[in-house]
Amino acid sequence: MKPLTLRILAVSILLMAMGFAQAQRRTAVAEQPSPYQFTDIKLLPATSVKDQMRSGTCWSFSGNSFIESELLRLGKGEYDLSQMFIVKHAYADKAQRYVRFHGSLNFGGGGAFHDVTNMMKTYGAVPQEIYSGNLPGEVGPIHGEMDEVFKDYMDGVVKNPNKKLTTVWYKGFQSLEDAYLGDEPSKFTYKGKEYTPKTFVQSLGLNLDDYVEISSFTHHPFYSKFILEVPDNWSQDEVYNVPLDEMIEVINNSLENGYTVAWATDVSEKGFKHNLGYANVPEEVPVQTAGMEAAKWTAPKPGDTAKAAPTVVKEMNVTQELRQQAFDNYETTDDHGLHIVGTAKDQWGDPFYIVKNSWNASSNKFGGNFYASIPFVRYKTTCIMVNKKAIPAKIAKKLGL
Repeated sequence: MKPLTLRILAVSILLMAMGFAQAQRRTAVAEQPSPYQFTDIKLLPATSVKDQMRSGTCWSFSGNSFIESELLRLGKGEYDLSQMFIVKHAYADKAQRYVRFHGSLNFGGGGAFHDVTNMMKTYGAVPQEIYSGNLPGEVGPIHGEMDEVFKDYMDGVVKNPNKKLTTVWYKGFQSLEDAYLGDEPSKFTYKGKEYTPKTFVQSLGLNLDDYVEISSFTHHPFYSKFILEVPDNWSQDEVYNVPLDEMIEVINNSLENGYTVAWATDVSEKGFKHNLGYANVPEEVPVQTAGMEAAKWTAPKPGDTAKAAPTVVKEMNVTQELRQQAFDNYETTDDHGLHIVGTAKDQWGDPFYIVKNSWNASSNKFGGNFYASIPFVRYKTTCIMVNKKAIPAKIAKKLGL
């Protein structure tokens, strides 16, 4: 063979080998058995698992899922609310705030549960079938380029090269949003009735002031409100602060009484194994990883091989102090927004929460849900959102609710 032909053949063989090796790694993880056998105890009504795809908008998916469960609980019927309608308005509000703070503010696709309720209060909501916010030809959100373009544009505005902001910078940002997320409807017809986004929210019959966020950290007084110091809290909203045991009590009381829970957490732990359907906290603390999207968390971790099946390990005794230390050391970060929809137990009777994720229904054998141990939730929760009616009376009284 000629040298060029040989080189082409060699490259082809190398690429085939690399592809085979990657396929082997994926198969090893997919076939890896779980050490757990779960039995559902209580599964609350929830809508189907959606896919955030290549976007950092888990907060909108989980927040909207939480609201959809509230509608089911109230007998309002099943709704599929547009996540990108909320994302678009949150980005627009974030852009204005970014300018006000001279760029000293986190600006990206991330957000928090209160962004969902805040946007609904101010701008309304629309059904997914009316407004998907997806690029033409895409079946879900693909935001890599969009996020970069938005950030570059806003940094150019904040740089203020004219020594005076123009009167059109915000109009320019809105044009970028329209280009990437599409024009949203000012009016639309849904199930035979005409709505605006605001009248549609009104038709749902929800009191959006019923939803509050709760956390548990010792650097602020308990039974007070504080601004949760995580980068994605761009609007600097406040959460209620309670002792750790009481935060878990709020979760348990909510689920026992038919209320689901929106859950913000850190999924960089080695014990978080969505592909196998569980999250736990081994007594030996593993080395942390970093990142934000599904691919980063589902990639094979050290020790994950088909031959080395995972075993159930003793979990840490998570105290208030241990939780605080992890947060202070940046070991607990605001990685992911999820939705707790029920309770379960493993084969030894230990309790778990059933968690709905937004990484599509085929991401594991539980249809996109997974099971989180109570130690994991105690350790890695940054905050929760609940209906304040689901908070135990004695705790609600301490919070002035």
